Amino acid sequence: MSAPELDPLFDPESVAVVGASPDSFYSGNLVENLLEYGFDGTLYPVNPGRDEVWDRQCYDHISDIPETVDLAVVSVPREHVVDVVKSAGERGVPVALVLTAGFAEADDTGTDLEAQLAATATEAGIQVVGPNCIGVMASEGATLTATCSREPQPGGIGLVSQSGALAFTTFFERAADSDVHFSHIVSTGNEVDLTAADYVAYLAELDDVDVVCTYIEGIDDPERFLRVAENAVRNGTPVLTVKIGSSELAEAATLSHTGSLTGDDDAWTAAFNQAGVERVPDIPDLLARASAHTAYGNPDRDRVCIASTSGGLASLLADMAAERDLSLPDIDGETEQQLLNIEELLTYGGFNNPADIRGYGAHVLPEIADAVLDDDAFDAYVFAIGLPGVDERAETIADDLATIASEADDPVYVLWTGRKESDDPTATPPYARLRESLPVYEDPSRCLDALASTGDFVTAQTRLTNQPSRTDLVADARKNATNVDLPRGQVLTWQESERLLNVYDIPVVETRLATDVQEAVAAAEDIGFPVVLKIDSPALPHRTDVGAVELGIDSAEAVRAAYEDVMDAALAAIDEDDIEGVLVQPVVDDGVEAITGIAPDEVFGSLVSVGPGGVLVEALDESATLVPPFSRADARAAVEETALASLLRNRREGDALSVDAIVDFLIRIGELAAGVDTVAELDLNPVVVTEHGPVAVDALVRTRE
Repeated sequence: MSAPELDPLFDPESVAVVGASPDSFYSGNLVENLLEYGFDGTLYPVNPGRDEVWDRQCYDHISDIPETVDLAVVSVPREHVVDVVKSAGERGVPVALVLTAGFAEADDTGTDLEAQLAATATEAGIQVVGPNCIGVMASEGATLTATCSREPQPGGIGLVSQSGALAFTTFFERAADSDVHFSHIVSTGNEVDLTAADYVAYLAELDDVDVVCTYIEGIDDPERFLRVAENAVRNGTPVLTVKIGSSELAEAATLSHTGSLTGDDDAWTAAFNQAGVERVPDIPDLLARASAHTAYGNPDRDRVCIASTSGGLASLLADMAAERDLSLPDIDGETEQQLLNIEELLTYGGFNNPADIRGYGAHVLPEIADAVLDDDAFDAYVFAIGLPGVDERAETIADDLATIASEADDPVYVLWTGRKESDDPTATPPYARLRESLPVYEDPSRCLDALASTGDFVTAQTRLTNQPSRTDLVADARKNATNVDLPRGQVLTWQESERLLNVYDIPVVETRLATDVQEAVAAAEDIGFPVVLKIDSPALPHRTDVGAVELGIDSAEAVRAAYEDVMDAALAAIDEDDIEGVLVQPVVDDGVEAITGIAPDEVFGSLVSVGPGGVLVEALDESATLVPPFSRADARAAVEETALASLLRNRREGDALSVDAIVDFLIRIGELAAGVDTVAELDLNPVVVTEHGPVAVDALVRTRE
């Protein structure tokens, strides 16, 4: 998880631009931006076709430069990139920024060149950014990109983007339009060497980075990314991400109900949650939430006071706060009396929270602030202004809000929903001037999302601090892994499945295997009626579908008939040689049915899911996903996320059942998933949670080839 040394990339004292030419869009504009935006180091153009560019000597080769530079920018035809990077590495250059495209994203030749570039980076001992990279920026360092249309201003947001165009033309430009600024931006390109995880690790350790934002398309080593992100959150740096691909479903073919419950996007959401990463829907949301993390400290709790100039807006904000689990304590006591004493508010009766201060309240914002800011019942404040932000009255409102926010001990959020377009396009309107000193939100949902994000970070950091790190969980999983000898590439018999589950102390219902009617009767009488009979055959994983299961059998005579029925049903679908026998089990019906198991995943290897089981799998169509290994807190959160926890606590018949017991059960499933690579999928449906604990009454296990 150690962070790479990337100061030479973001704040180099000397830069060589190989392929430098004023006629090149990428290298030419990069040099123009580098010089125009305050680079005070030494620039060495390298281009054998020119003697001089930008009033500087142009060198034929990087080896001709009189010093070892901090950074080599490479913008040459793709067939020359490997040689340039090799020469830079041999010269001792620590980092190469490769702008050139046409590698693995292009064709087979590009794929071969990218493999050569990766090998060269390792052999030459040089860190490589890209290729196919649009550049990087540090507001207090160097701007090394062709697509930055204005000089970066100092900010507290670090951005790691797997899309180069979005990084600068969308993230940077849109943020700058709203007076939101970045400390660093990096477009990662094809990540032949340095990866998104490397940049997150580096940025999270910098004092001038308040929050790390990421735009993720795909990650080759998701486990390392999760560990790095978790480490950042543990150490006090929020990590927010936009992850595209939510419409994609898992491609792995699965036999189990468990596998059908989980898609790729569920896996990413679970992984981010477990690592403390906040997943954000889109770019405007990312910028809105990031700006809150840069402007405000972490709240003590989630108690919010909202004052709105519009009653309708106040009601809307109340609903939105509830959706985000934000608390709105009553405005009462001395605080309410102070507000009632403000004549301009024309209030009768009392105040709710959100408080409707009407439009008149905009004239007395300092008096309102004096009343509410001293109340220890609140941790954050929202002033919602449903008035124009561009007229003379807005001048006073903006000045008052700036003073209130600067003098408050707690975060003060400004939501300004009124008119933003001024009659004088050359003038800076009041709301925009206010935005230069603190975030000004225009959308109610984004304002409350931003506020909630700061509280969610505190919750995530606290949770992670109080549980083992992901690194420790992985180490424990490897240490506790059991060498279970399983047949490869097949569905297991019941006895094989039971042996596997017993290794991980996963309780299963008492089961006897009968190969004839007499054995079935004897087993049923020994177990005690009523019993269940079901076919045991790896060739028939879904025996219920063909009627090869009989329930509630209450006599020896009924066992004989049921045995023949399930055998006949099975033989109508499969060969007799594929049948192991008939399983005899007691009826377990005094409890709540759950489903849990393991499903294959192309990114994370395996996923674990949990939810209501039995007929409720289809009826409720809800489950929670976990990426193993996971902590007990993660397991509990997954159970609580579904209706299963409520079903256990609020039984129509009988006392409440233990949520802790199914959490323990789920932990063992996670240990199996992390410890036995040969298990491709496991379906335990149903698991019946009884007063004595959970017990699996059916199991389907498929192993990898």
